[in-house]
Amino acid sequence: MTENIQVFTQSSIRIATRHGVIYVDPYDMREEPHDADYIFITHDHYDHFSNDDIKKVRKDSTILVVPEKIGKLANVLVHDADRLIIVRPGIYKEVDGLEFETVPAYNNLKPFHPKSAGWVGYIFRVDHKRIYVAGDTSLTRDNQKVKCDIALVPIGGTYTMDAKKAAELINAIRPEVAIPTHYGSIVGKMSDGQTFKELVKPPVKVELKLQY
Repeated sequence: MTENIQVFTQSSIRIATRHGVIYVDPYDMREEPHDADYIFITHDHYDHFSNDDIKKVRKDSTILVVPEKIGKLANVLVHDADRLIIVRPGIYKEVDGLEFETVPAYNNLKPFHPKSAGWVGYIFRVDHKRIYVAGDTSLTRDNQKVKCDIALVPIGGTYTMDAKKAAELINAIRPEVAIPTHYGSIVGKMSDGQTFKELVKPPVKVELKLQY
């Protein structure tokens, strides 16, 4: 089910689908594949909205999807203005056959990702599965309502949920598979992945996919 999903540094994610290749928040990419059909950005922090890394994965026809607040900054990263899609939290869109929804991504008490900024996570409807990429978020009322088959959630703490809170979210929404992200580099220890895995309750399966 998840053999088409790769996780790189932080929340840099690649998903190969029948609609094309999706990247979310490409960052610190070691190669320049230029194979992205879609690039989705969750928010404006440098480890999520990286011009250099977007350039490594994009091609002439790439569609770039970004929150409203960074629309003007993202405009220079597409070859055609029609390939830039602006989104806000809580919407549904279909672009070239790919269906997706946005989920509010924010901190409850921490100042790093205020709800007012309009940052997002995404739910992709691909290959008869709903894949949720949470973005940088705390455990919130909004993401506890998510319905998905596969969930990629941050676990590193500091700017997002830690392993304990992320497991609490997964135990609430109960996807088939949970994949931790956003740990092992800038924030969080590599061992956080195993901690998360131990805290997630069956029958949810946890896969540790962080490559580097």
